[in-house]
Amino acid sequence: MSIFHIHARKEENLNNDSFFMHEALKEAKKAEKYMEVPIGCVITRNGKIIARGHNTRNRSNTCFGHAEIAAIRIANRKVKDWRLEDCTLYVTLEPCQMCAGAIVQSRINKVVIGAMNPKAGCAGSILNLLEMSQFNHQCIVTRGVLEEECSSMLTSFFKKLRAYKKGKKCSSKQKD
Repeated sequence: MSIFHIHARKEENLNNDSFFMHEALKEAKKAEKYMEVPIGCVITRNGKIIARGHNTRNRSNTCFGHAEIAAIRIANRKVKDWRLEDCTLYVTLEPCQMCAGAIVQSRINKVVIGAMNPKAGCAGSILNLLEMSQFNHQCIVTRGVLEEECSSMLTSFFKKLRAYKKGKKCSSKQKD
């Protein structure tokens, strides 16, 4: 294989990764509409999206309402198997320990991450559950795809949330 073909293949992967991360960002926007932390996820198989998910923790009142968990459940139903070995998961924010564990358990082949999460990320920030050689499955991980867009969506959301909470506190103090 020539250098040109290797470069072209990397370029094609980057374009596909960007395309599917944009789809994950669309899912994140759905979460944001409901004042949920805007995290989105899509799972692909053979170059096609088979599952989508976004955060629903507040609406569903459960800690399991993560984008990755929702997408994995849908993908399992779609392929009629708990194993997602030939799938790629795209997520706008680095998975937490629960989601990273579910990704490993479901045998997802590749994980593409938008923004890293230095406070709770378990795909390289705090821990790296996805690539631990001690487990019977490791994922191929790509980090930083559309990182700025993913990160700015989260930053903007938390700014708005803080302003909303501050305004709520101010209005309750005025009532007293």
